Amino acid sequence: MGEGFASFRAAAVQAAPVFLDREATLEKTLALAAEAGRGGAEIVVFPEVHLPGYPYWNRLENVFRTTGYYEELLQNAIRVPGPETERLQLAARRSGIYLLVGVNERVRETVGTLYNTNLLFGPSGELLLRHRKLMPTYAEKLTWGFGDGSSLRVVETPLGALGTLICGENANPLYRYALLAQGEQVHLTNYPALPGGDPGGYDIGEEIRLRSANHSFEGKVFTVAASAVIDESVRARLADTEEKRAALGGPQSAFSGIFAPGGRLITEPLPPGEEGILYADCDLRAQVGPKLRHDVVGQYHRPDVVTLLLDRAPRAPLIEVGDDEPGGEEADGDDGGAAATNGRSAGASRRAAPRRRAAEETP
Repeated sequence: MGEGFASFRAAAVQAAPVFLDREATLEKTLALAAEAGRGGAEIVVFPEVHLPGYPYWNRLENVFRTTGYYEELLQNAIRVPGPETERLQLAARRSGIYLLVGVNERVRETVGTLYNTNLLFGPSGELLLRHRKLMPTYAEKLTWGFGDGSSLRVVETPLGALGTLICGENANPLYRYALLAQGEQVHLTNYPALPGGDPGGYDIGEEIRLRSANHSFEGKVFTVAASAVIDESVRARLADTEEKRAALGGPQSAFSGIFAPGGRLITEPLPPGEEGILYADCDLRAQVGPKLRHDVVGQYHRPDVVTLLLDRAPRAPLIEVGDDEPGGEEADGDDGGAAATNGRSAGASRRAAPRRRAAEETP
């Protein structure tokens, strides 16, 4: 956390992807990011898995009939790093913004699992953070794998300490506390839009508003929340029955907005289903008074009574032991702690230390 109190303009982009079309969605994203930059925004947040869209079929269709949809999503997902991330980096650099974009992330180890990932780019074009959703919600488990604690961290910037969680992660107080305890000052979060009229009475728009206000109230932080839009590109691809047309063509449930420390909404919300960019001017001095009353990671906390353990170890599908090169000699020195990695035994106490091989290292 810096010494001064920065002020900045934040933007929440409420928009639809060009559903299951990576290139067209990327072009739209770049244009909207540039527009937000021209509007004076220094922090710009896009919806959950904006590239190239949310797997609505898991909520509309029998799982045994959805393989074709998943294959299409896989083919339009992005690799990190890759050509799409390079273009997003360039967009952040050209506009001089901190850019958060939700993506479906594809990895090299498998084609059966994608990740729901937030990418945070800095104004110099660098990828500052790649956060994978720790626990997909409900039917989302049919599409996305589990993230790990390696990306549950804040990024120190001249505008304050930035943190991010995705959708339902905001309902978990331990995830939120982990970010607050690292000094989070600006919380960046994103959501899908969902069909309205859920038979169980679930209203994601109301939950987004409550979660965002609650985090700003408890943590005394700014929260920038961006939600998606269900547009004709979604309906054209998925609404192949009267029931689906009724679900996808009816009212939508979503919410985008920016909240001040203490929980006050400081933007006028856009109607669900309407695209647009919301802006708010933020001053980190607004944290001081609320923090003085209830600093839940400082003078209003008792770590001697209750504390939180954060495991940052990356979870990899394979741990290799031995020399990097085929035919190379194995090291015969002490492994320096290789016997217990990610809760697994390395299987040999006097061999070279194990190498975690993951899709990419989290920045």
